[in-house]
Amino acid sequence: MLRVLSFLLIVGGLVIAGLGLRSIWETREAEQRAQEERDRQIAARQAPGRAEASENVRPLHRGDMVAKLSIDRLNSEWVVLEGADKDELKLGPGHLVDSALPGSRGNCVIAGHRDTQFRILRKVEVGEEISIETGGRTYHYRVVGREVVAPTDTSALDPTEKPTLTLVTCYPFYYVGPAPKRFVIRAEMV
Repeated sequence: MLRVLSFLLIVGGLVIAGLGLRSIWETREAEQRAQEERDRQIAARQAPGRAEASENVRPLHRGDMVAKLSIDRLNSEWVVLEGADKDELKLGPGHLVDSALPGSRGNCVIAGHRDTQFRILRKVEVGEEISIETGGRTYHYRVVGREVVAPTDTSALDPTEKPTLTLVTCYPFYYVGPAPKRFVIRAEMV
């Protein structure tokens, strides 16, 4: 009986580990596809005879590429998609639909998964520079705060007067299961 129980526990552990590895692999594949789509869009923008103005005024739809977010010191970059629902976050960080667009006045909110894309945020320090490239321009933000909040505390999502970038992920970073808190990084445009 003890031998059968041991065998079942080992098999169960291997299945759980396999599901975790599959999730990580699928996320990395989705990020790679998003990066390839971004590269195609950039190449299309640079094609001779292409009208640049039409690209900047087109409406965004869920799943569209919004920007490239990068933190040079940590050698990290992500393609940010429009929308922060389950489908978009599976592919990469997502821009909250009702928040300001990168580089514009207001609060640009980007959310990402703590166990894949945004785990590196634990290493971001106050004073750190974060850049966002969109529409052929690059905007630079400086981190002014980091905090851990309850999921019911949505004040970090509130509109702001000046151009602000807010990055949100679940916390603690290595928690197993649905994380009980949120990790928020606030940066202001420089």
